[in-house]
Amino acid sequence: MKSSASARKIELASVDDLFSTEESRADQRREKVLDIPLDQLHPFRGHPFKVLDDEAMLETADSVWQYGVLVPAIARPDPAGGYELIAGHRRRRASQLAGKETMPVIVRELDDDAATIIMVDSNLQRETLLPSERAFAYKMKLEAIKHQGMRSDLTSAQVGPKLTAAEKIAENSPDSKSQIKRFIRLTELIPALLEMVDEKKIAFNPAYELSFLKPDEQRALLDAMDSEQATPSLSQAQRMKKFSQDGCLSADVMRAILGEEKKPDPERLTFPADTLRRYFPRSYTPQRMQETILRLLEQWQKKRDQSHDR
Repeated sequence: MKSSASARKIELASVDDLFSTEESRADQRREKVLDIPLDQLHPFRGHPFKVLDDEAMLETADSVWQYGVLVPAIARPDPAGGYELIAGHRRRRASQLAGKETMPVIVRELDDDAATIIMVDSNLQRETLLPSERAFAYKMKLEAIKHQGMRSDLTSAQVGPKLTAAEKIAENSPDSKSQIKRFIRLTELIPALLEMVDEKKIAFNPAYELSFLKPDEQRALLDAMDSEQATPSLSQAQRMKKFSQDGCLSADVMRAILGEEKKPDPERLTFPADTLRRYFPRSYTPQRMQETILRLLEQWQKKRDQSHDR
């Protein structure tokens, strides 16, 4: 009897240990928000998005100073030590400016492809992305999807229910499949030309056509633009692309094309985004801003018409 009771105690103790172990394992699997020192958070390798100390960043820093970081960042363990930041680069910089030493972070075990997709998706919804940022972000996500075994042929049609890589990217982005392909082409521009696209010195559509020029032709184009003090229009860029494909594009040809008198564009009235942005809530998209402006102009016109009828 004594030995039987001892056996039951041993058995019960083993069951308790088993449940405790299972609970601890489940607890380890749950995601936790940790306060991690800022100097242990390293930028994501190849991060294509610029973190600038602009007005928006200063506003974010002020919010962090007052309320802290409300949405935790996402990071993964860095084999070299610390953590690699996946989502939250701007929040980290705002925390630095606000004088914080730590920030809340969710740590996940992620492979390179999954981490890249999260990093890109967490930034693509921002309204103020530069063309170069969007271009390299789409390219990085495309390569990650390809590594995950999905189709990456951007030129083939959809087969059955399976999506092309561009269609898969378009599901969670503000751009269509065709526009995504055009953005990715911009990564073929040399840095100096791509910088001119970001600065709006070269429009997007001409830039897409120029991306088909060879690197040495693009460098020659920079010299031609400097000597002619002109940038290519869409039709000029398309002609340069055709000359390049035919193997006939030279510096003299570029200068001749750029030296042509351009047809005047239809009359347009434009405003800098910063000028209009101060009159609208930060949540307003450019489309919503335009709709609001047109609606207010219609109301103004009606009032003018009514005053003239009196």
